[in-house]
Amino acid sequence: MRCEQREAVKRFRMLPAELSPVISRRFAMHKPLSGLWFLPLARWLPLIVLCAWSGGAEAGDCAVGPLHAAAANAASLTAMPLNVFGRPETGWAFYEPLIAKEIDTDCAADTAGFGRALARWQSAHGQPASGILNIATLQRLKQIWQEQRPFVLESRHHCPDAPAEQSLQRALPSESYGGKAILLSADALAGYRAMVVAARQEGFIPPRSQLYSIFSAYRSPTYDAARCEAQHNCQGVVRASCSPHRTGYAMDIYLGAAPGFSPDSSADANRLYISRSAGYRWLVRNAARFGLVNYAFEPWHWEFVGRGASR
Repeated sequence: MRCEQREAVKRFRMLPAELSPVISRRFAMHKPLSGLWFLPLARWLPLIVLCAWSGGAEAGDCAVGPLHAAAANAASLTAMPLNVFGRPETGWAFYEPLIAKEIDTDCAADTAGFGRALARWQSAHGQPASGILNIATLQRLKQIWQEQRPFVLESRHHCPDAPAEQSLQRALPSESYGGKAILLSADALAGYRAMVVAARQEGFIPPRSQLYSIFSAYRSPTYDAARCEAQHNCQGVVRASCSPHRTGYAMDIYLGAAPGFSPDSSADANRLYISRSAGYRWLVRNAARFGLVNYAFEPWHWEFVGRGASR
């Protein structure tokens, strides 16, 4: 929300109307302004501060913004205890690329520019515009991310039915990680292929690389039920008895792995490694063009939601 945008302009135009009666009454009574004359201004302070940060600051100027927020975010980035997706975590560095995309900034999390963009986003979403990433802000971000996934919305009421396997399409061997048989709905596979073409054209897929190949897609409900039962982790963070993979629209995309970990290891070290990779960050910025959205807890997990996806 920039200062010249409609809502901010409307609110600023109201400001003189609120203050002028206060000032006029004092002068009419030949009395000096009291020490409390500025109280009507107090509720406008966050917006005024936001506009001060924005004024004269280019969108890419990461040095301009609330320095206290930059210091707080730098400290909490790898240290803040949180539990957003049902498992204790330390720090929010895993989510930094998704947050930066949502608040529309290219600035790193420990910069004043990131704090400026976050404060603007917080103000637009009815939160205190501190520019500091806190649990309340992170929970609101999670809500937005989850609501971009139709599977999440539908599964709140019932577990979606699986499609007939013969209606799904098989990915090419070159699109499969490790030679696995990969099945997806026709539109999901088309969206995935268009995304890979764009990534290759932009130089994000080295020759003979398995980057962006698929290592898991459609899984039958029977298969998933047997697996989570064998691993004693049904309805856990890692395994769910009602998995989006049953729909034919979910895919796990190979983005590399930290040394000693599998591509889908949910260990914090592996998630952090992937979230910092150029391949993942390109997907965060571009995948919505091809109808794909990310499950934030797993950087490799993407779901096709339609080519009209706006985010």
